[in-house]
Amino acid sequence: MAFKPQIKIPATYMRGGTSKGVFFNLTDLPPEAQVAGQARDNLLLRVIGSPDPYGKHTDGMGGATSSTSKTVILSKSSQENHDVDYLFGQVAIDKPFIDWSGNCGNLTAAVGSFAISNGLVDASRIPKNGMATVRIWQANIKKTIIANVPVTNGEVQETGDFELDGVTFPAAEVEVAFMDPADGEGAMFPTGNVVDTLEVPGVGSFDATLINAGIPTIFLNAADLGFSGAELQDDINNNDAILARFETIRAYGALKMGLISDIEEAKTRQHTPKVAIVAPASAYVSSSGKAIAQADIDLNVRALSMGKLHHAMMGTAAVAIGTAAAIAGTLVNLAAGGTARTSVTFGHPSGTLKVGAEAEMVNNQWQVKSAIMSRSARVLMEGWVRVPQA
Repeated sequence: MAFKPQIKIPATYMRGGTSKGVFFNLTDLPPEAQVAGQARDNLLLRVIGSPDPYGKHTDGMGGATSSTSKTVILSKSSQENHDVDYLFGQVAIDKPFIDWSGNCGNLTAAVGSFAISNGLVDASRIPKNGMATVRIWQANIKKTIIANVPVTNGEVQETGDFELDGVTFPAAEVEVAFMDPADGEGAMFPTGNVVDTLEVPGVGSFDATLINAGIPTIFLNAADLGFSGAELQDDINNNDAILARFETIRAYGALKMGLISDIEEAKTRQHTPKVAIVAPASAYVSSSGKAIAQADIDLNVRALSMGKLHHAMMGTAAVAIGTAAAIAGTLVNLAAGGTARTSVTFGHPSGTLKVGAEAEMVNNQWQVKSAIMSRSARVLMEGWVRVPQA
């Protein structure tokens, strides 16, 4: 019996922030995968190793977590005054499914580096030494992101002393600015309220801040669900009943936000919205054993991604946190003390993170010009990935 051979495709395995994924230059993909559709999805699923009923990704490049089951496709930008188009695919682990509905804020930190190193940024825009400003068009959500990437001797500087909780080793700092992070097609608060009552059949009724900034996010008070807000992954991810409860809340939140029209649609929109719990600042010990003092943070936040508590914080959810913290009366703002602020430092399972945002009311709608945070990125491996020929 004859079997088709494997094909090899140029690819780069990169860490960006607290995530990692497989990066491709669009023109390196097989022609049928250069356009959206089943051929592209099938290829990327096989690269990652999904669906995997064992939940290990042993036969692929994925890491069997939401943070490490990611794919990125980059190309020279089709948009005026931008350098690179960035398309992100969140790959499900145990299902044959890729969610293209949102962005990955962490991997955004690696987009500028890849773009520079792979000739997607005009050479005239790259200093020999200094900071290269890469203008990114986020194709999933149709937004502009600005990444400031350090350059030494004309090449991306990856090593440095910037430490990011959730990442083991220090690296060079990359500042990322998410411009106008609210949904350009709708209000930042889809219901028009900074706090809503979210009715979840069979679960309960909760105060919730439903916000679309960075990524659609449902914020809930940790105490309302019986949590302290200082939980680590094992406190939640080892309990199927708790995870099912969060997923039900997420589905009804998506419905209230207008992201889906039927509750069943939530099953095919796993990447968005996110659901997060907030609580006033309190001391805890992070997953690495680092002591986080109450005075180190403004509040605690725990967020779920693809059905599991995230080990740190999704970059896009951090944008939502910073934005909501800047707006009086949101659950995030109240948990942080209820004062006016332009930045917030929050505790997450791996440590702390600071994000800045400034909000203003324009024509009775909240607007945020940008949300800014620092991440780091580096190439882990580059060469080719191999997959069986379709």
